[in-house]
Amino acid sequence: MAKKETKTNKKENNKNKKSFAKDFKAELKKVIWPTPKQLLNNTVAVITIVLITAAIVFVLDLVFETLNKQGVDRIKEVVTSMNETGSNSTQNEETANNETINEQENSANSENNENVENIESSTTQDNAE
Repeated sequence: MAKKETKTNKKENNKNKKSFAKDFKAELKKVIWPTPKQLLNNTVAVITIVLITAAIVFVLDLVFETLNKQGVDRIKEVVTSMNETGSNSTQNEETANNETINEQENSANSENNENVENIESSTTQDNAE
């Protein structure tokens, strides 16, 4: 039985191949092939559209690259100016803090001096009595 099935499969494959070739030829006959003039016109149209698109992409690439560089440079300038301003304000804050501390120390020293003078004067008055 296996031999009979193999023979029938081979026959069917041959029929399928022959029918495929016939169908393929029939479909190719239905195709409307362009004339050489139409082929040239279509080719020129495609090449023109591709070149125009390439030019547009090139110009946009240059514009965006330039804007990106300028934007990055501006951001760098802003950051450096902020760092400089920040360091100046930090120095100003440190100076202000130091002045405040000095003022507090001076007022504390003057209060201590007044207290010492008061104690000395009261001691002197007690000694005089």
